[in-house]
Amino acid sequence: MSEPLPRRAAVTGIGVVAPNGASTETFWKSTREGISVLDRVTREGCEHLPLRVAGQVRDFDPAAAIEERYLVQTDRFTHFAMAAADLALADADFGRPDSEAAPFSVGVVTAAGSGGGEFGQRELQQLWGKGSRYVGPYQSIAWFYAASTGQISIRRGFKGPCSVVAADEAGGLDALAHAARAVVRGTDVIVAGATEAPIAPYSVVCQLGYEELSTVDEPTRAYRPFTASACGFVPAEGGAMLVVEEESVARARGARVRALLAGHAATFTGASRWEESREGLAEAIRGALAEADCAPEEIDVVFADALGVPEADRAEALAIVDALGRHGARVPVTAPKTGIGRGYCAAPLMDAAAAVLAMEHGLIPPTPNVFDICHDLDLVTGTARTAEVRTALVLSRGLMGSNSALVLRHGATDAS
Repeated sequence: MSEPLPRRAAVTGIGVVAPNGASTETFWKSTREGISVLDRVTREGCEHLPLRVAGQVRDFDPAAAIEERYLVQTDRFTHFAMAAADLALADADFGRPDSEAAPFSVGVVTAAGSGGGEFGQRELQQLWGKGSRYVGPYQSIAWFYAASTGQISIRRGFKGPCSVVAADEAGGLDALAHAARAVVRGTDVIVAGATEAPIAPYSVVCQLGYEELSTVDEPTRAYRPFTASACGFVPAEGGAMLVVEEESVARARGARVRALLAGHAATFTGASRWEESREGLAEAIRGALAEADCAPEEIDVVFADALGVPEADRAEALAIVDALGRHGARVPVTAPKTGIGRGYCAAPLMDAAAAVLAMEHGLIPPTPNVFDICHDLDLVTGTARTAEVRTALVLSRGLMGSNSALVLRHGATDAS
């Protein structure tokens, strides 16, 4: 009697709401063409603040995507999450009457760094301007980091394991790891991802304390990692949600297996200790490779964290070589986020979505606005590069010291 095959976590659906596209298709089209949508911040109340450039989601109408009863009790970051989850579930063709899983076999896990700042600011203004009777009851939940997990699960009736990851920007990748491990342990489906909405006055003021934040007012120069003119990062809103499903369950219902979540590892090296992040990120890469049973030379592309701070960029470039050896100096590296901004926890989720699409299309997207590389990296710039991409490595670091690495394999790859 043969042993049952081990459970494996597969990506079967992708949903993206990003500054460069409010659907997965428009996101990928803009990403592969290297279009930069960074622009001057236009959000009301931010005009006088030092942050000048950001990645804003402009082509998104929450009222068209979300029912009124959910809309009024949620912040913009949860609007993005619910809309992206809908896109991902539709992409996975999940929820048809003949294939709908039992409610307890479907869970949700999200990550968020900033929470519901816009909603919270509005209610605090009501409190101090008019009094406590004018503060809505949903203030108690709309700002909370777990709001997106809760609202997606309630709205969809998902009663499986649900959680929220609070692990700095790297929490986006950690959320995918939590989803993958839940699937391996026995849950059939997890809707996983991260979205952010940090472009509101209160949220922006909170970010001004970050030394790494770019305050340059020219969009094409405000975020240029791996160059001599690197001056920090610009924030972004939006994010991505993925349907993570047990591979055999997905194939049994006829779903397309788009990628496998093959390996992940995380480390911690301390807030703004960028030189130390070299060792921590390299160790995370090694751990992810080990879990994926993946040799360094199997990595076909690296989606970089790309902070845009000289010390941090140097540490990342060295960490890639430390972990991948000589292959690390030759492997194509890309950072599409330079065209849309760094969306905190959502940034590595959008990278993960782009990595899956890159594997499917055999195309490595470029790094917008970056040309004069000053590190020993094969950074893809200018235009997309045609390549056979079977295995991708996605990297993320947080301003508070978290490091995370994720290995993705092509859905057609037999990694058993």
